[in-house]
Order: sequence, then structure tokens, then C-alpha cells
Amino acid sequence: MDLGLKDRVYVVTGASRGLGNASARALIADGAKVVISGRDEQTVVEAAAGLGPNAVGMAVDNAEPTGAERLIGAARAHYGRFDGVLISVGGPAPGFAADNTDEQWRAAFDSVFLGAVRLARTAAAALDEGGVIGFVLSGSVNEPIPGLTISNGLRPGLAGFAKSLANEVGPQGIRVVGLLPGRIDTDRVRELDALSGDAEAARAGHESRLPLRRYGTAEEFGRVAAFLLSPAASYLTGVMVPVDGGARHGF
Repeated sequence: MDLGLKDRVYVVTGASRGLGNASARALIADGAKVVISGRDEQTVVEAAAGLGPNAVGMAVDNAEPTGAERLIGAARAHYGRFDGVLISVGGPAPGFAADNTDEQWRAAFDSVFLGAVRLARTAAAALDEGGVIGFVLSGSVNEPIPGLTISNGLRPGLAGFAKSLANEVGPQGIRVVGLLPGRIDTDRVRELDALSGDAEAARAGHESRLPLRRYGTAEEFGRVAAFLLSPAASYLTGVMVPVDGGARHGF
């Protein structure tokens, strides 16, 4: 299936590894060009090199007030256009309600929440008809995840913002979509499993509750992201798509 991605240009944040990187790879595989970002310059430059000639890497922290303009400017400077953004941010510090500090909440709000809002707002002002804004959120939008209280507090708010933005920019022909990853086999998920003290037992326990009896792969997630960002999904907006192997019960 031709997704219509040839020569389209996307910004993908948090793409030096994990879900952002897999999404950038899937976009490129279908003909798109990408500007990827990450906080560490060496890591993100190496990641861009690994993606090939249709990727440019920039060291940008999502909490940086001018980061959004820099990334969109880089897309236009390198490739002459800007068609959309996939906003993927690192997970905030794990912990429970009684344990997380004010500093952890503030840092996560600046990066995970306000940084994403700022980038989406800047992208919406820069996009033409046919543009798209995607958010990589979490299954915690629908159901809290034990031990991830900060994420549980911020991700649902971002989903609400995304749906509000979809209503506001829809008349301009700009789409807004969200992805809700579940147990995807990434470094982040392995780190969270390790917090249980017995990572193998934690993984086996999670897999036993998944209808497909396995974790998803980053590549599987990336292909869903590429589809949602593509013209092939031109009548999808304001939706939150679970990519979780059926972990969410109900419709």
C-alpha cells in the first residue's frame, strides 16, 4: 500500500532511540524525510546517520522554549517543506504519589506536557492544509499504570489537549492524532520491568495478560505511526489509537 509519504517532511522528537526512532525509520522507509531530535547531540547525530541520507539530527530538549521553531526551521532549511510532527517525549520519573517530589513534577511538566503543547501549537501555526500533528502518549491515558504516577497525571491531560486542538485546527485541514503504546519492547519498558526486582517474572506476568501473549516491537509501533501521519489516514483526526496488543478491554 502506498501511504503517500514520498518527499513529505516530518519532525520527530525523542527519536534517538525507542518509539520515536522506529517511527522515523518507518516514515523514511515509505519515502518521507525527517528531522529527528534528542537531548544528547552525539546520540541524536549518530541516530540520524543510522537512518540514512533522508534524516537530519538536532540536539533539542522539548522543554527548550525555542526548540519548536528551531526544529521546524531545520525541516524547511534542509528539505524545503514541513508536513507534520510526531511529538514523542521521554517518560517522566517513576514513583508513587507519596514519593515523587515537586522538582520531579515540575521537570516532567516542562518537558512532557508544556514542551509538547508548545511544539504542537507552533506546528499548527506553521502547517498548511493536509498537515498532521501526532502525539506519542501512553496507555495511562485510559488506565493508570502502577508506579508511574507522574505519567498518569500528565498523559491524560495531553490527550485532552490533543482532542481540543483537533477541533480547533480541523477546519484548516490539519489533523491531530494520538498513539497509546502499551507493552512495547523498548529500553524504557525494560527499565520499568527491572524496577520490579525480577524483570523476567514481570515480563512473563505482563505477557500472560496480553491477548497476543507477547510484547509488541518498536517496528510494529513505527508502522502504525507512519500510517497515522500519512495522507492514507486523511480522514482520521481527534482519535487516540491504542497500540497495545489488545491490553485495553472494551471498545
